[in-house]
Amino acid sequence: MSLCIIAASKTATLAVSLFTLSWSHSVQKTEWRETWAVTPKGLEIREAAVKGSGAGMEPGPDARLRNGWWVWHPALPPQPRLSLAGSGATNGGWLLCHEGGCLTIGEASGDAAVLSPCP
Repeated sequence: MSLCIIAASKTATLAVSLFTLSWSHSVQKTEWRETWAVTPKGLEIREAAVKGSGAGMEPGPDARLRNGWWVWHPALPPQPRLSLAGSGATNGGWLLCHEGGCLTIGEASGDAAVLSPCP
């Protein structure tokens, strides 16, 4: 499977089956990360983790504290796409990491991207 990223009117393809998105909450400045799998059914979330809690950042009901992170497995059906928007209110945008490295998406206010399995 491959992940397609549409940003700034360009499409990039990553030959990955698993990736992690991480970002800092714009108000709490707390880090959040999610691990996603690229599958024939869509993008499937495998794990979510937050380095603390606060307004709009409550860990899931089955969260367990692991190495300073609240970690849980969200009950979310496969998603056909993830739409990301840069707020410009954080120190950086969305950090997308995979086996081959990392890239930043949505660093400036209004920057947007769509992630989806490639056809």
